[in-house]
Amino acid sequence: MTQTSARPVAQRPENPWISLLINIAIPALVLMKLSGEEYLGPVYGLLVALAFPLVYGIQDAVRCRRLNFISALGVVSTLLTGGIGLLELDPKWLAVKEAAVPAVIGLAVIISTRTRYPIVRSLLYNEKIINIAAVDAALDAHNNHPRFERSLVTASWLLAGSFFLSSTLNFILARMIVRSPAGSIAFNEELGRMTALSYPVIVVPSMAIMIVALWYLLRQIRGLTHLELEQIFHPQPK
Repeated sequence: MTQTSARPVAQRPENPWISLLINIAIPALVLMKLSGEEYLGPVYGLLVALAFPLVYGIQDAVRCRRLNFISALGVVSTLLTGGIGLLELDPKWLAVKEAAVPAVIGLAVIISTRTRYPIVRSLLYNEKIINIAAVDAALDAHNNHPRFERSLVTASWLLAGSFFLSSTLNFILARMIVRSPAGSIAFNEELGRMTALSYPVIVVPSMAIMIVALWYLLRQIRGLTHLELEQIFHPQPK
């Protein structure tokens, strides 16, 4: 009697447009247009707006059957935003929170280089992007593993730099836009405006630095392994 081993079901990659819609566009629209007393009101408007990224983050963790550090921090960030609004804290704490979350991630990226599981391996050098088996074999063949590990540290600093830039821009944007008392309609509208502006003002520059970090890492891999790009990446299914 032959036994057939069950193959793991391939996970669908996250759709960036759906992520952008749920995490930025819909919350911004709810906060700016539906927080008036004639609609949801400031409290329910805030709760509804934050429910979209919160539920999406939890659903994504369940789908992937794991909650990584950055995803968990995103959920905590959403809960903190809700807490600041519902408890009607000084708006300056929103700016502090907006700066603290990416700063913590940046510090974690740097600290993780001293551990067995550097975060850069999850974000840039991971099995979904890179053919790690082929790269490791080529590094062994050329005895370049130590040099590659140093390259990962440099890439980690570049990656951390993108989060530190995000932290600085988050703080500046929050302080410039959100000035009204928490719990008010104006606070929700300003929070929605800040959310809408976060993509062009914060995400784009930070992503540019992450792309530079990925480009640097790929260049190092090519130099240390003598592999071509099509050998470094996984072959695309026809």
